[in-house]
Amino acid sequence: RFIACPKLARTVRRCLQGGASRGPQPVLLECAPGPGVLTRTLLNAGVRVVALESNSVFLPNLQSLENSLDGQLKVIYGDFFRLDPLVTGTVKPPAVCSDKLFETMGVAAVPWRADVPVKIFGILPQKKERNTLWRLLFALYECSSIYRYGRVELNIFISEKEYKVLTAKPGEVRAYQALTVLWQVGCEIELLHMEPWSSFVTNLKNGGLAVPKSTWLPNEHLCLVRLTPQQNLFTGGLEPTNSSTFIFMVKQCLAKPRSRLTDRLNSWSLDNGGKLLRELEIPKNAETRHLYPEDYRRLFEALQNSNMFTETWFHDEVLESIRNIN
Repeated sequence: RFIACPKLARTVRRCLQGGASRGPQPVLLECAPGPGVLTRTLLNAGVRVVALESNSVFLPNLQSLENSLDGQLKVIYGDFFRLDPLVTGTVKPPAVCSDKLFETMGVAAVPWRADVPVKIFGILPQKKERNTLWRLLFALYECSSIYRYGRVELNIFISEKEYKVLTAKPGEVRAYQALTVLWQVGCEIELLHMEPWSSFVTNLKNGGLAVPKSTWLPNEHLCLVRLTPQQNLFTGGLEPTNSSTFIFMVKQCLAKPRSRLTDRLNSWSLDNGGKLLRELEIPKNAETRHLYPEDYRRLFEALQNSNMFTETWFHDEVLESIRNIN
């Protein structure tokens, strides 16, 4: 939750008024607004806000604010981070289904290459930060959940250590991971603001700050990051229907980042891997941690075009990997 911080509120308002959309301003979905500190700031800026709140303590004040306005604010009881739960049967609040949420917001699906239809603002739950990033990543590549409606833009606060992972460069020890490659291929990543942890309600019972510890990356701030899906994401050989194979390929390659790419290709029984690398102008002794995100995309598209992954054990491994992540 935010505490009252005028400087932060002004920064968020300025950030969310910009972005990728060139047409009519998209709907702003604010996740867990709490007492509505930033909600009021955004409303004063003329932004149309849909507030998704899961804590019933905050609902009366938010609903009172909603009733005092002429349709500029809509309050919904729900939890964005329990969106589209993997359960059978009726979904019980505060869990919510994306189709019901977007219907209530009055947002219809648009083509992938269209402008951003919705901007989402929130803070990732620290205890589930990495898992949430993976779930959003799968939804992005599969065009499922919120991404069935188009290139939904995320404006989210994440820990500084996870921001360093998302923006790492090839060769950076520990930071450069599968998550790095997949988010950089999938989205334009912009750092909008860095705010000290003290601006947030993260106090422990003993009065200290509940800041996740990190011994190998800095973690002194929360970072407001804009993640805008690439318009050209689904071109070439990459499609929502085969994106899980791409994700699995990247995860396999970077599971052992010091391993040679040729060894990984050989483990997939791809005997002409050396020839493929020459065609892609990738050094035959290249370690998997030294490939740029665009190299992984080019490698995947080359493998797809050559039908090397068709009707092989690779697809069984992909399905098993997806089940484990879910």
